[in-house]
Amino acid sequence: MIVPIGSDARGPVIVAFLVCVGLSMLWLFTLSAGQEDHPERLYIADRSLSPVFNGVALAGEWLSIATLLTIPATVTLYGYDGISFGVQIMMSMGVMLLLAQRIRNSGRYTLGGLFSLRASGAAPRIAAAVVTLVIAIPVLLIQLRAAGLSAALLIGMSTPGAQVVCTVLMGVLVACFASVADLRGISVIQMVKVPLTILVLAAITLLALARFGWNPERLLASAARGSSDPDRYMAPGMWVYTTSVAGLDRFGDNIVEVLGMAVLPPLVLRVAASRSGRSARRSMSIAAGLGGVIVFLLIAAGFATAAMLEGLDVTAIDGNGQSAVILMAADLFPYGSTVRVVLITVMACVTFLAVLSTVTSATFAAAVSTVHDGLAHGRRIDAETKEAWLLRPVIIALCVLALTMSAALHEFPIDFLIIIVVNLSASAVFPALVYSLFWRTFNRRGLLWSVYGGLLSCLALTIASPPISGNSFALFPDADFNWYPLQTTGLISVPAAFLLGWLGSRNGQGNSEHDSPHIEHLILTGREAEPKAEAPRE
Repeated sequence: MIVPIGSDARGPVIVAFLVCVGLSMLWLFTLSAGQEDHPERLYIADRSLSPVFNGVALAGEWLSIATLLTIPATVTLYGYDGISFGVQIMMSMGVMLLLAQRIRNSGRYTLGGLFSLRASGAAPRIAAAVVTLVIAIPVLLIQLRAAGLSAALLIGMSTPGAQVVCTVLMGVLVACFASVADLRGISVIQMVKVPLTILVLAAITLLALARFGWNPERLLASAARGSSDPDRYMAPGMWVYTTSVAGLDRFGDNIVEVLGMAVLPPLVLRVAASRSGRSARRSMSIAAGLGGVIVFLLIAAGFATAAMLEGLDVTAIDGNGQSAVILMAADLFPYGSTVRVVLITVMACVTFLAVLSTVTSATFAAAVSTVHDGLAHGRRIDAETKEAWLLRPVIIALCVLALTMSAALHEFPIDFLIIIVVNLSASAVFPALVYSLFWRTFNRRGLLWSVYGGLLSCLALTIASPPISGNSFALFPDADFNWYPLQTTGLISVPAAFLLGWLGSRNGQGNSEHDSPHIEHLILTGREAEPKAEAPRE
């Protein structure tokens, strides 16, 4: 059993962790004290965030704890093939950059609000709330699993039982944080996390490069030697999650992950918090620039990890190697040295901030959609103060549900949930969102067909796909009912959602309640169209 952290760093790590917890909670309580609970203040900070502030926070939304661990892990294990995940994140930022101005100009800040641009009634908002919850629960499970693993490693207790305990403790702390948080408070945590993460990643990568005489070629050669297939490490072909149609599967995986990661609910909420459409584009440009730096450093850290841990089985602690970058950082300096303790302590702070911001943001966005779309506009509550009050219990309920499921499913492989999340987002959100923003004749029937059709087709194909059964890395490896040959269900469900949206809009009645020119003017300019003056009578 590999244990990267020993007693030399355990005490400082725990102290640093408690300090981070205390400062974060103190900041939130200070920020929320004496402020009136109003939905727009809680949800989008009254749209007062500057482009730079919001841009850094947007970059932090993409930098989740799972991303922080997964990109270096995939590069360490699969070399060239592992780079694709980082590239997909960058491309997804480009997709959101194209949508950001229209999303902000619409004046809506939840998926339900955006879906109701061209569709009347409560049904579009309820559909959005359902989809948001279906996406949010797997996201929370993934992030909590990564949080428990990283916390257990950083205190030198890597047993499965310790990981479960750390998962629960981290989840309880995040639930306390989320129950008093608003968008501004989460944004401040993101502002601290992003630059600190960049500094730590740059430091460990440069320290590893120094071990190889500042020669990148030597580092890459060492990384290849320590891999399971040195001849293919720097070329495509090492990815183990392949099927009989690997080429088509990888193509579909790249496309669907780009589309799915671009329109996750927390990102939509944060883009909508911009001051204006132009501010939203500027924020996304800043986020893309920072994202490029972060992705480059994560990929470099992955190669550095493979080189530093040459021949070491980084999957010994967890099956997918997410502990790799922590193992590498712990190996940079001799055991017991002060520098080693400081580095590990700083990594613990980065890890906690990543967990705190990611899980809180995902929970917050899901709760906002549930309350604002599913309840407030479903006419079960009728006052803004009640809506703001109800947000807190919903956040706690979501955290309790996610924690319970995470602890119960700890022995099961949940890597397939990452695939499910991006496929669900690409299938049930992206087509309906694009139609709502760009197609004038899109209507209620088309929207419901697109959202529910994409959701159900994605879930049905997922059940019959390789991540669930029929192979060694599946959820049920001993069963075999994967009649659908591709891992990427979105290759079928995304076009199906677009087709259903088109058919539903063509066959359904138009929305007489929605003035198409008025909506177009709003989306393009961010301003309500002025009523036309009546012609003078003769």
